[in-house]
Formats: sequence, structure tokens, C-alpha cells
Amino acid sequence: MKIRNTAFPYFIWLGIFIVVPLFLVLYFAFTTGDSQTLSEFTFSLDNYKRFLTPIYLNVFYRSVWLAVLSTAICLVLGYPIAFIISKEKAKTRNVMVLMLVIPMWMNFLLRTYAWLTLLGKNGIINYIAGKLGFQGLDLLYNDTAVLLGMVYNFLPFMVLPIFSVMSKMDRNLIEAAEDLGADRRRTFLKVIFPLSLPGVITGITMVFIPAVSTFVISSLLGGNKSTLIGNLIEQQFRYTGDWHFGSSMSIILMVFIFLAMALTSKFDKEKEGEGGGGLW
Repeated sequence: MKIRNTAFPYFIWLGIFIVVPLFLVLYFAFTTGDSQTLSEFTFSLDNYKRFLTPIYLNVFYRSVWLAVLSTAICLVLGYPIAFIISKEKAKTRNVMVLMLVIPMWMNFLLRTYAWLTLLGKNGIINYIAGKLGFQGLDLLYNDTAVLLGMVYNFLPFMVLPIFSVMSKMDRNLIEAAEDLGADRRRTFLKVIFPLSLPGVITGITMVFIPAVSTFVISSLLGGNKSTLIGNLIEQQFRYTGDWHFGSSMSIILMVFIFLAMALTSKFDKEKEGEGGGGLW
């Protein structure tokens, strides 16, 4: 009974900030009409048919592709970083983790803005290239700049889960493999990597979800040349005023993210069933 009473404020918060907004998104997603007049709404699936046109599907495919690509790059870069940190002594390890986390203390928007000073026509990179005799590089407002921003902002979300799993790994298993004659490569492939997979899966989830739904990075670094699904949703609510279409795209994106999470969760449970180490 005491637990129920203490949980009551939580349920109120849950209802106001999660259930009600989600209900409104669902309501707008399956209706058409004037968003300012609730009585004129009618049930409709026209917004979903509209989304299935090539212009919107291409934006969706590019969003998923950039999210997959940024997740893969974060994994390639993040796994060795997590491995190196986990091999260090506790004091050095804490310093390295702190150095990795410190940029995240800065506002996400400011971190992304900082890249404008680096990649712009009058930025530091073009300044150095000009001093070296090269022509100015067109580094901003393309998919490459967006990808760079995604990797920079989301790389810690890949490193930290993998590091967490590796730091809890039973060292006796590694020593047993070495005592049985396994070299470093075989020990890594047969022991370390399989045991670190729960952290890898968690990292993939934590990077892919914000990457596929981001709109700040693509707005600042991609401009009008790199519109993603997050930008389309933002435009419907802030500029076009078509809340129905924006809500429909939000529902489609949510379903896609749920499917991705279900897939990674299923794989994670299978690895736990095989004796893999969990993150939490």
C-alpha cells in the first residue's frame, strides 16, 4: 500500500507528460481537418497514403541509411576505444572515461554549432587548406557533414555500454583461454567479443534511435540539402501547420523504432541465454 502511495505522483507525471501527448499524436495521426477545431475532425488514412509517395519515402530511406551508417562507424570507432579503456588501471580508466564524457556536459546544440566553425567556408579547416595552397573545401550542408555530426554526438553512447560490459568481464575466463594455448586473436574472437555482445547491442540501440530521429544535426550541418524524417516532422508542426501529417510520420517512425528495438532485444536475450554478460 505504501508503495502504491509513493508511486502515485509518478503515475500522474506519466499520464500528463507521456500518455496524454501520445494520445494526441495518435488522434491527429488518424484524422483530418482543422487542427484548431476538434469537432471537425474525421477519421482518415490519407496522411499515410501521402507518406508512401516517392518524395517522402526517399527521405525516410536516407534517414535510415544515415542512421545505420553512423551506427556502424560508431561501432568501428567505439569498440577499440572501449577495449583500450577497459584494459587500463582503475585510475587511468576513470580519467579516460571522464575525458570521453566531458563534451556531453555541454549543450547538444552548442556541440553541433561548434562544427560550423570548423567546417564552414571561413572555418579552421578551410583556413589551413588555404594556407597550404589548396582550394576551399565544400564541407558543410551535405550528408557527409550530417554523418560527421551524428558520429561525434553519439559516439559516447556506443563506447560507454561496451566499456561497462568489458569492465565487468570475468578475467578468469580470459586467463583460462590463454592457459589452454589460445593466442590473443583467438582469445578475443572466442571469449572477449562474444561476452561483450550485450554491450554492443545496447550501444547499437542507443546510437541508432537518436540518429534516425534527429533533426537538429541535419538542420545545422545539412541545411536544405539534407532533409531527414525528423526535419519533415518538425516542419509540419512548426511551419506548415499540418499536425495530422506530422503526427502520421511520427507514428511511422515510432513503429519503425519499436521494431528495431524488438529485433535487438530478441538478439540480446538469446546471447544472455547463452551465458553472455549483461550490461545492468
